[in-house]
Amino acid sequence: MTIKQTAGRDQLGKFAPQFAHFNDDILFAENWNNNDIDLKTRCVITVVALMSSGITDSSLKYHLENAKKNGVSRAEIAAIITHTAFYVGWPKGWAVFNMAKEVWNENENAGTEKARHSAQMIFPIGEPNNAFAKFFTGQSYLAPVSTEQVSIYNVTFEPGCRNNWHIHHAESGGGQILVCVAGKGYYQEWGKPAQKLSAGDVVNIPAKVKHWHGAAKDSWFSHLAVEVPGENCSNEWLEPVSDETYSLL
Repeated sequence: MTIKQTAGRDQLGKFAPQFAHFNDDILFAENWNNNDIDLKTRCVITVVALMSSGITDSSLKYHLENAKKNGVSRAEIAAIITHTAFYVGWPKGWAVFNMAKEVWNENENAGTEKARHSAQMIFPIGEPNNAFAKFFTGQSYLAPVSTEQVSIYNVTFEPGCRNNWHIHHAESGGGQILVCVAGKGYYQEWGKPAQKLSAGDVVNIPAKVKHWHGAAKDSWFSHLAVEVPGENCSNEWLEPVSDETYSLL
């Protein structure tokens, strides 16, 4: 597994480009991908270091989530925090436990719902859609169904997840077809009301139409994304769907 990070450039690229470079290219790209210690151990060390420093903001939550993703169990994190608290202070232990409970409970609940959603369809959920994560609000997953002749991917959205506004460009042909396979979601074209989607619905998206699609607030959602063949096809990713727009659905 290769660790990649773009938070530095995303948040500070213009204001502090050198800091962004050190964060994304040195700390994460080089240090986190060093193989002298495994990722699980590196995650534990990072959590302990942040806890020892009294850091209990979003950076700690990120690294707790990273620890869970890389194999640290709920029992292990409880033991790690307890052991560290003896050396760095009991109040710090309480603070980190409050965040760890939230992370592990959220992940466990999400895992249960994810399994239920997966059981509703014959296609796999796939892996986290990390390559396109910057174009999504929330967590999405991607599973290739066909990579020859016509590209077809099963795209899964966690509740509340949606992609940015975007346009499929083509000189001729092109566009996309969505075949909904499980859960509930939405599709919206620019300037038009959003339409509800559920299993069995099909959406034909012509080229050059600005649109977005994703899950409902309270439901997982999966659709097959069929890339329509065309000449000189490309995707243009635009602004995120605002919370205000999404909350009106």
